[in-house]
Amino acid sequence: MTLDWSTVATPAGPLTLVVDDDVVVAAGFSDDASLLQQRLAHPLAGAYLRHRPDLGPITRAVGAYLRGDLTALDALPARQHGGAFMQAAWTALREIPAGESVSYTQLATRAGRPAAVRAAASACARNLIAPIVPCHRVVRTDGLLGGYYWGLPVKRWLLEHEAAHAAAA
Repeated sequence: MTLDWSTVATPAGPLTLVVDDDVVVAAGFSDDASLLQQRLAHPLAGAYLRHRPDLGPITRAVGAYLRGDLTALDALPARQHGGAFMQAAWTALREIPAGESVSYTQLATRAGRPAAVRAAASACARNLIAPIVPCHRVVRTDGLLGGYYWGLPVKRWLLEHEAAHAAAA
């Protein structure tokens, strides 16, 4: 099995994308594809990594997003391993409009289990496909940023980028 990967320069740092047959299975703000692959479930965790400088429509969508088309990532196919609630939470994340944010409590409700706030936070922490599955749009109830696997400066940049382009639209 072979996974293709590419890194795109962004103002927030390098964004590496890992794909399996043109479906994004991992993405994150690192230039190390093997770091992303280590977080994948078997058998993808053991796949051969092949560098491709351009992932076609995926690379173009990331470029469009960076230029301000906040809907460019919405249609990208993405797949990650997780149980029913994780899948529901990841789907709910993709439904949060760019330029908006929700609390972990609101994410739990959107995912169908209002009392599952910790599980909603766990879905964000286990999300392997940032920013395509936009866990950066989830903040604490008190409005503070909360955590982000790739660091708070990256989360802040993503939220500010989206807010600026959403306001201009």
